Amino acid sequence: MKTFKKIATGVGMAIALTTVAVAADKPVSIKAVGTWGSLTNYQKHEGPFWNDHIGEASGGQIIGDIKPQTELGLKGFEIMRLVKNGVFDYAFGLPGYVAAENPIFEGADLSSLTQDIDTQRKVADAYFPTLEKAFAEIYNAKLLQLYPFPSQTLWCNAEISGLADLKGKKIRVYATTLGDFVEGVGGTSVTVPFAEVIPALEKGVVDCGITGTMSAYKAKWHQVATHAYTLRVGWGLAFGAMNMDKWNGLSPQQQALLKGELDALTDAMWAETATEDEVAIACITGGSCDIGDPGAMTLVSPSADDLSQRDKVATDVVLARWAERCGADCANNWNETVGPVLGLKAQAK
Repeated sequence: MKTFKKIATGVGMAIALTTVAVAADKPVSIKAVGTWGSLTNYQKHEGPFWNDHIGEASGGQIIGDIKPQTELGLKGFEIMRLVKNGVFDYAFGLPGYVAAENPIFEGADLSSLTQDIDTQRKVADAYFPTLEKAFAEIYNAKLLQLYPFPSQTLWCNAEISGLADLKGKKIRVYATTLGDFVEGVGGTSVTVPFAEVIPALEKGVVDCGITGTMSAYKAKWHQVATHAYTLRVGWGLAFGAMNMDKWNGLSPQQQALLKGELDALTDAMWAETATEDEVAIACITGGSCDIGDPGAMTLVSPSADDLSQRDKVATDVVLARWAERCGADCANNWNETVGPVLGLKAQAK
């Protein structure tokens, strides 16, 4: 499995030359906040990058210090506000958690539109300039990364054989676009904090929960839930963004070096996530599991009919509701950027 250190060797010559130039600059310290300390993205990528790698790669000219939001006791929606105010210099987070500020942040990870990670990366790349502008205007921040968590699927404490069985079910969501999907298939969306999902499943507050494959395994949802329905309803697409004043305070050489290293980190995160889905699903459904004790959930894969129905829900509900929330200009921009990648159109009904 490749790490970002190995991937970074592909830009080794450029980085080496940049490091020489950076040596004359004044060293800078960057205070960062990461995502969930118990998950792979923080443990293998976010944490090591800022606490160790960037200092080594820059020859001590850029020194990072990072802690996960879980250790800091922060909520997802708070993080970019703190970056805007200069409390943190750099943050990793999910656009879904900042979408309350503007629906435009939802556009690269609208529920159920993409079913494979290669297509999701094309979507992220196509929408990057749009998000880059939004981060600058709304948060005074420089967007530098878009990367995924493992795919978001459904974990149910009820018998599920396909999409039709979600009708009438109470389903935990954490983002508006996920709620649109749930309601589009006839379910009821319920907002429940991640830490409270297991008791909610046990007590029947919800019948199913949506989260990432590895998140579900590591949080031991399989000890309560019985059926794993692997229709991809999202990718937990995440961002890495820096306070714009801090970014502008770096020298051109420091900016070039940091961006090069972050690009390599982003590639590593996409590569890691591409393998984590298979590992987590195997572990949670009683397959071969090298990372812990396997679960015994029933694996339910989406049928051709499920995917066909998903197409209708994606267009008539998910995209239509988002286009209405975001407005005509926002929807037109999506249709010109992401639309051609997916062959879909966002249009309010």
